[in-house]
Amino acid sequence: MAMNESNIMQNSLDRQAETGFQKPLRLGIVYQEESGRGLTHPFFVLILDAFKQRAEEMGCEVTFINSHIAGHDMDYADYCRMSRLDGVCLVCADFAAPRVKALVEAGLPCLTVDHLFKRVPAVLSDNETGMRKLVDYAISCGHRRIAFVHGHNNSVVTRTRIQQFKNTMAIHGLPVPEEYVRESEYHNISLTRRIVGELLRMEDRPTCIMLPDDIAYLGAQDAARENGLRIPDDISFAGYDGIPITHALRPRLTTIRQDSPQMGRLAAEHLIRVVKDPKTASKLPVILPVELVEGGTIGKR
Repeated sequence: MAMNESNIMQNSLDRQAETGFQKPLRLGIVYQEESGRGLTHPFFVLILDAFKQRAEEMGCEVTFINSHIAGHDMDYADYCRMSRLDGVCLVCADFAAPRVKALVEAGLPCLTVDHLFKRVPAVLSDNETGMRKLVDYAISCGHRRIAFVHGHNNSVVTRTRIQQFKNTMAIHGLPVPEEYVRESEYHNISLTRRIVGELLRMEDRPTCIMLPDDIAYLGAQDAARENGLRIPDDISFAGYDGIPITHALRPRLTTIRQDSPQMGRLAAEHLIRVVKDPKTASKLPVILPVELVEGGTIGKR
C-alpha cells in the first residue's frame, strides 16, 4: 500500500514537472475583529473579499491563521511555519500584542492594512486628508464647536486622525476643549451612544460631532433622540469609512469614503511582490486617496 502511494505521488510530481505546474503561494490572513461581527463586518469584509479574489486570480491560496488548535494557543509565527505559509497579511489585529510583533519580526514576508510597522509594507487610506476634508466641510457649514469621538488610541490611524482634527481646528483658529475629544471603540454602537449622550448633555455642547466610523452613527442617532434633538437641525454628525449601509440611512450620513475593495486588491498584489522578490519590493506604504461624501447629517449654522 505504501509503495502504491509512493508511486502515485511520484507520478503526480512527474506530471507537474511535464506541465510546468508550480506549487501556488500560500498566503495567510490575521483577522481579529473585536466587535463580534467577524466576517460580516461591513468595512473589513470588503477588504478581505477583494484580497482573497485578487490573490486567487494571481494563483495563490489564502487561509485564515488560526492560533487556537485543539484547545491550545499557538503563536502566529509558529502557526505560519507549521502551515508553511509564504506570506501574511494583517488586516485587523491588536498590533501591540506580543505575538503580532513576534510575527512581523520572524522574517516571514508580512503586510499590514491600516497600520504601520518599521520596514513592513502597508496599505492604508490617506487619513490626514480625510480628516481635514471632514473638519473643513463642517466649518464651511458654520460649525465652530466641533467634537471628535475617536476609536482606540493605539494605532497610527487613530493618532493621525486625532492630530489632523486638532491641526485643522487650529488652522481655523478654533479652540478644542479637552472634553470635546473622547475615546470610544471602533464599531461599538452602545459605547458611542453613551459618550455622545454625555457630550449632548454638556452646558456648552458641540454643534457637530465627528464619529470614529459609520457604524457608530447608529449609536449617535439613539443618543440624539434620547436627548430630544433632531439631526441635523439641532445636532450634526459625521462618520468615517463610507460603507454601503450609509446609503440607506436617513438623513444620509456625511462621511469619508475609503476605497476598501481597492485596499484589499493592492494588499494582495503588494504582498505577492514582497514574497516573490523581497530584495527589490518596496517597503514604503501604499496610501490610497479618500472621498468626502456630503450627506444630510451636517446642517448649516
